[in-house]
Amino acid sequence: MKSHKPWFDEECLGFLDQRKPVKTQWLQDPKGSYADNLNNARRGVSRHFQHKWRECLKTKIDENENKGNTKISETCLGASVI
Repeated sequence: MKSHKPWFDEECLGFLDQRKPVKTQWLQDPKGSYADNLNNARRGVSRHFQHKWRECLKTKIDENENKGNTKISETCLGASVI
């Protein structure tokens, strides 16, 4: 698992696994509706990842606000934000 991305979990792996057969179909026949299917699958995975990342970031911000910290020393990105 990706330790530098704490929001990346089993559910995210499932979304990636759903995208793989769609990409394989597109590689075999890049014309037609396979390209649309691949774009839809990519879009769905991206939206899921964005939602998970935002959820993680919001949790970290709320934790730091509850502790009374004015700085976020450890975000979901693993970088310091002032």
